[in-house]
Amino acid sequence: MKQYLLPETGRFYKANLHCHTTVSDGKYTPEQVKELYKSHGYSVVAYTDHDVMISHDELNDDGFLALHGYEIESSQWDVQPPKARKTCHLCLIALDPDDMTQVCWHRSKYMIGHGAEYRDRVRFDESLPDFERAYTPERVNEIIRAAKEHGYFVTYNHPVWSLENYQDYIRYEGMDAMEICNYSCYVSGYTEYNGKIYDDMLRAGKRIFCIGADDNHNARPAESKRFDSCGAFTVIKAENLDYRAITGALSRGDFYASQGPEIRELWFEDGKLSVRTSAAERIVMTTGTRKLRSVTREAGQTLKSASFEVDRDDGYVRITVEDKRGLHADSRAYFTDELAF
Repeated sequence: MKQYLLPETGRFYKANLHCHTTVSDGKYTPEQVKELYKSHGYSVVAYTDHDVMISHDELNDDGFLALHGYEIESSQWDVQPPKARKTCHLCLIALDPDDMTQVCWHRSKYMIGHGAEYRDRVRFDESLPDFERAYTPERVNEIIRAAKEHGYFVTYNHPVWSLENYQDYIRYEGMDAMEICNYSCYVSGYTEYNGKIYDDMLRAGKRIFCIGADDNHNARPAESKRFDSCGAFTVIKAENLDYRAITGALSRGDFYASQGPEIRELWFEDGKLSVRTSAAERIVMTTGTRKLRSVTREAGQTLKSASFEVDRDDGYVRITVEDKRGLHADSRAYFTDELAF
């Protein structure tokens, strides 16, 4: 039986799931962000300004969907200088379009950029005390737990920029996904293509997805090679461009991360993982063990597909597509107990 790992039906929608605007510390207005991303073929942007979630429903049209969200950070507040502080950043994306209530809110602290100007538009549970942030795994996990209980899709962001290492991120529990590529950090010179960290998480038993995201602030001109928009994205397979259809696909893992290459089909059949892609230089299947399989384009050939044998004891399998520019597309991990052997 052919088991489609990316749904057989539906459409692919290009999405940026980490975005900053003039609501916090970005340089583009929400309207300018929409114009930029629509002009580059995007259908979805999650507006995740720091610490403030407000609706951008006025931007929605037949070809564009704004998701509600915000980024929340816990840092070593007492460490000096600030650039030496470890920090954990999470994006929280509301799965329900009618749910605009922020979790872990503080009435007077933790505002970045212009965020304080929008404080009076934030909805929160007024019966709860102010949430004090701390850079401990317990407090980070408290944020994740509160977010999940309240119906958010939670992503773990840019671990390299955050100065976090294995001992830090391996203690976080319950997130939905991590950024396998954060483009703003990547074009700034950080090693924020994070396949190794993703495998660390997976091999520790964390069943999480991977996304690509810009984390755009748009501080540099569009012609600059360090312009931080439209470089890493998530391609979501959904039936339509309805809010719940898109967030439902996110919850199920019906998407892949990319810097440019395409994963057009992905399926499992007769013990083999098969993929159809855009033109590639190399297609790799990574597993939860030392076993790795790859196909490389030979001179004069075109590489647009691959098929790999999967063993039940591989733990998990995931696909990476690399094109001639050295850019990647990455599927999420599929654990072997999800596969129809």
